[in-house]
Amino acid sequence: MKNLALRVTTAVVAVPVVLLLVLWRRPEGAWGLVFSATLVSLYEYFTMAARDAAERWVGIALGAAVAAALYWWPRGLAVALPVLAVLPSFFYLLYYGTGATVGRLGAMTFGVVYGGVLPTFAALLKRDGGTHGASWLLLTFLIAWFSDTIAYFVGRAFGRHKLAAVSPGKTWEGAMGGVVGAAAVAVLANLWFFPELGWRHGLTLVLVGCILGQCGDLVESMIKRACGVKDSGKLFPGHGGMLDRIDAVIFIAPWAYVYMTLLWR
Repeated sequence: MKNLALRVTTAVVAVPVVLLLVLWRRPEGAWGLVFSATLVSLYEYFTMAARDAAERWVGIALGAAVAAALYWWPRGLAVALPVLAVLPSFFYLLYYGTGATVGRLGAMTFGVVYGGVLPTFAALLKRDGGTHGASWLLLTFLIAWFSDTIAYFVGRAFGRHKLAAVSPGKTWEGAMGGVVGAAAVAVLANLWFFPELGWRHGLTLVLVGCILGQCGDLVESMIKRACGVKDSGKLFPGHGGMLDRIDAVIFIAPWAYVYMTLLWR
């Protein structure tokens, strides 16, 4: 009960700030929000995964550079991002790594993509969505929030069958509850803030997004278990760290961006 009270209190404080920046007509507000979350996420990931302080800060710097480049560079230069993500990691570990270099290179490159590249698609939704940019970004956040919240309560009340070994608290019952929560987002979007989306697009987007969001939750649980920690950080009382809060968004935002740019209309 105490943990639930902390969760609610944190949400009451954080959600209005997030909504203000999402709904602001300028895309820079969403970029600032996402980039701030990216920096914290990179710090949390490399604090868990890096072998030493130098490796941690190199990973954070690379992730931040790639995230900024993805948003601010001309789109044609995006092909340089894999080079920017991988080669500096390789050269750093080539000259300063000692043992298990291939595994450390994988952990560093994965962290740059996971904590730097993927969250940035949330900011790109607002920037590239035109007049509907705020709606696309709000929809992405709502898929994650509704799915997670409904899954949490359904899982606590009815959960009996474990979903995955990497996250003992997750159940199939909770996962199904998350799907119902996602479907509610499609209804909310079409009846309230994004009627242009359409019912077919809305249901397809949110149901696939719900599955991806739950995969994102499990991936973060896998990372934490591999690193031997319970939470990625302690930034949000009752919620854990930044990665604990945006693990679903990290996977949903790229899907929403692809859907918006290639499949919608």
